[in-house]
Amino acid sequence: MDPPFTIGEYTVRSKVGQGPQSTVWKAEQKCSGEVVALKQVYLSKLNRNLKTSLDCEINFLSSVSHPNIIRLLHVFQAEGCIFLVLEFCSGGDLESYIRHHGRVQEWVARRFMQQLGLEVLHSHHIIHRDLKPGNILLSGPESDVLLKIADFGLSRTVHPGEHAETVCGTPLYMAPEVLRFKKYDEKVDMWSLGAILFELLNGYPPFCGRTNVQLLQNIESCKMLPFSQLISPGLHPDCVDLCTKLLSTNPVHRLSFDEFCRHRFLRGKGQGW
Repeated sequence: MDPPFTIGEYTVRSKVGQGPQSTVWKAEQKCSGEVVALKQVYLSKLNRNLKTSLDCEINFLSSVSHPNIIRLLHVFQAEGCIFLVLEFCSGGDLESYIRHHGRVQEWVARRFMQQLGLEVLHSHHIIHRDLKPGNILLSGPESDVLLKIADFGLSRTVHPGEHAETVCGTPLYMAPEVLRFKKYDEKVDMWSLGAILFELLNGYPPFCGRTNVQLLQNIESCKMLPFSQLISPGLHPDCVDLCTKLLSTNPVHRLSFDEFCRHRFLRGKGQGW
């Protein structure tokens, strides 16, 4: 159906994005005129694992209020779909931001990393499993951008000592243990953070491949992260250290969430150290 059309209390104005199981629309609440994002999830396209992830997404977003996590305003069901009414972020996503601006300065990358509200995920034992620039939204004016993690459609609860094994996510940001079909824990999100940090600094992801097999081979054969020669001489050692430790192929050696938060690179505040 092409917009405009009405679903429940909302007038749908335009399509924002689409995935295999859902479509995201820009819409207005008919009475108040409030602009929102409507995530339409097609129930017929959900298997048991995806239904569990949808329940996890709704339960988590309903229970948290954090400036760096997208706000869930309302949930309703209509026409064989679940609709999540979410706050609308007018700044687009981090993928578009990188495509428009190219690589960012080191202090901007640090500020963005400081903004990702992972402490909330960690405290709720949630792993996102699809952290990538396209799932990080921008709110506020460009001079003072606020990042918000969105799209928890693949998230699930994993308590300490537990593991997941479903292969899911976006390959360029997917931890090698997932690509290897191994069991995994919350450290898959830390790998994704490392890939996002690398892309912010360089303007391109750290690893690529025409297939998942080739991508994994490129990851496992890498002896040193492929930083652009245009920026590597000027990068602070703390920045390189954080990126390298997040992108450790062995999850045992990869930074934990707590180690990430305490890292020297993130403790800086201004444009210099």
